[in-house]
Amino acid sequence: MHTVEILMQDIGVVVKRNKEFLIKQKSDLDYNLYSKEVNKELQTWREELIDIFINSISIDLESPYNHLTLWGNKGVNLLIELNLSLETGIEEVRFYRNSIGEIIKTESIRNNVSIFDFYEIISKFDSIVDQAVHLLSLNYSKINYARISAAEITAMELSIPIIQITEKMGVLPIVGDIDTKRSQELMEKALNSAVELHLSHIFIDLSGVPIIDTMVANHLINVIEALNLVGVQAILSGLRPEIAQTMVQLGINMEHIITYSSLHKAIKHVQSTTY
Repeated sequence: MHTVEILMQDIGVVVKRNKEFLIKQKSDLDYNLYSKEVNKELQTWREELIDIFINSISIDLESPYNHLTLWGNKGVNLLIELNLSLETGIEEVRFYRNSIGEIIKTESIRNNVSIFDFYEIISKFDSIVDQAVHLLSLNYSKINYARISAAEITAMELSIPIIQITEKMGVLPIVGDIDTKRSQELMEKALNSAVELHLSHIFIDLSGVPIIDTMVANHLINVIEALNLVGVQAILSGLRPEIAQTMVQLGINMEHIITYSSLHKAIKHVQSTTY
């Protein structure tokens, strides 16, 4: 067997012999950072990482890569479950890279390994370390993105509620800015709710909208026209004087749109003329 291969196996044996010490060393460093429960959960994860690093020092890297993928998926789920940051996971990898790297260096010096052979050993080890960081970052980002997207969808749905106030009338109060994405959600929510609830009138209340510009106004007009196509009369309420003045200055055509200064007045007027 090649000398380098023998040395790599010997280094693996040394790392394995120091495995418990390496885990305890990291646990002691993190003693004041995490609770006993968190440290206990991290211990198994650390053991698996060290085993993967030990295997990476061998000639065949396929097995460590496969194990690393499973470890990365499990590790990210653990980090999120324990409410730990991505930086925490990367710090774990960095700590054991440095600790095992020192063992590799010490054993290489003790065995008078040439610079070329040392480079071969450390390159295989670094390859797994880089992959570990990459997998953690990639998986953590994917899960976080999925969670953020789900939260955005939920927030969007909650921010555009349809409140049915009578058998045929509903109120759509809008709070905050309206962008393209939110206007599309507004369109879908208004149309779907109007059909599902069999509404004849929807009051779109703008009391909580801070700014009306050309884009926002056009979005609202599109929603109103779409509602009219399905037989629902849309009425704008909550138009403050400054917003009305802005819309006039922008040259927005509101000729065919019914508007009221307050939701109370809008509902009262529609009820008196319709029922």
